[in-house]
Amino acid sequence: MGKKKFAVVLSGCGVYDGAEIHEATMTMLSIIEAGAAYQCFAPDIPQYHVINHLTGDEMDESRNVLIESARIARGDIKALSEFKASDYDAIIFPGGFGAAKNLSTVAFDGADATVNPEVEDAIKQMLAVHKPIGALCISPAVVAKVIQGVEVTIGNDKGTIEAIEKMGSKHRVTTHGQVVHDHKYNVFTTPCYMLDATILDIKEDAAAVVKKMVKEMVEK
Repeated sequence: MGKKKFAVVLSGCGVYDGAEIHEATMTMLSIIEAGAAYQCFAPDIPQYHVINHLTGDEMDESRNVLIESARIARGDIKALSEFKASDYDAIIFPGGFGAAKNLSTVAFDGADATVNPEVEDAIKQMLAVHKPIGALCISPAVVAKVIQGVEVTIGNDKGTIEAIEKMGSKHRVTTHGQVVHDHKYNVFTTPCYMLDATILDIKEDAAAVVKKMVKEMVEK
């Protein structure tokens, strides 16, 4: 039996306008440490905006989500339009505001958010064959919008919890190292930087969710 293979969906490069780099990197490291493999994906779309990560100010320029995500993936990345559930055993979404700004409009519209069609299609493809779907940090809110009724966690942020519940999904309060597994939909979530955290906490969370996803795949 070959290695289990994850699709890792990125949303840019940088916490304020793309994928959270610690979460993305620790997710990939955890996948390798668990004896699995991964392929990075991102939608080939413009970023919502560009943030100066030194000052927090918006910058007068435009960037592409796939091109920016390629920075984290060291160029080894595919457009999300190429994703096929038949080629992968699991899919996982690191967090960062890119998930809430580029993969969806959760950052702006809360419970009324829309989800990028390619992201929604990838999630629904995996859902249809009951393969594991993982999400870290704010990304569970994206999954909760697509799979209404799913139980997820983003830690304990009141506003985001309310938005998830208004979407018709369920939330469980957690802390670092804890993973919520919705067995019905086979969705695995953990809070990461939605809580106060160090990079060690992020490593713990990423490892916990990846290990549980791999365990589920092996036991099936």
